[in-house]
Amino acid sequence: MFFNRKLVRDRIPEIIRQSGRECGVETMEEEEFRQGLRAKLVEEAQEAAAATGTDLVTELADLYEVIDTLMAASGIDRETVLKEQKRRRLERGGFSRRIKLLWSGAD
Repeated sequence: MFFNRKLVRDRIPEIIRQSGRECGVETMEEEEFRQGLRAKLVEEAQEAAAATGTDLVTELADLYEVIDTLMAASGIDRETVLKEQKRRRLERGGFSRRIKLLWSGAD
């Protein structure tokens, strides 16, 4: 018996049961859910970072799903995030120039 105790996609219990296995589930309270989403965000980001080829598309889609759900659970709309992204890009730049910082002087 495995004890994962982590947030999973809505259909995962159904998929587990259809494969002939059993599982236990419970519905998270709001704060636990938001924390579970943050943990899932890190998990999916690590999987995306390790992905290659077409797997990268799948992992990025999973990452977007978590981001969208976390924004909804936190009452943040996509336009607010995109506006902040644009502001940050104007202020600090993007990543298109592929700059690697080799060293930085002391403060």
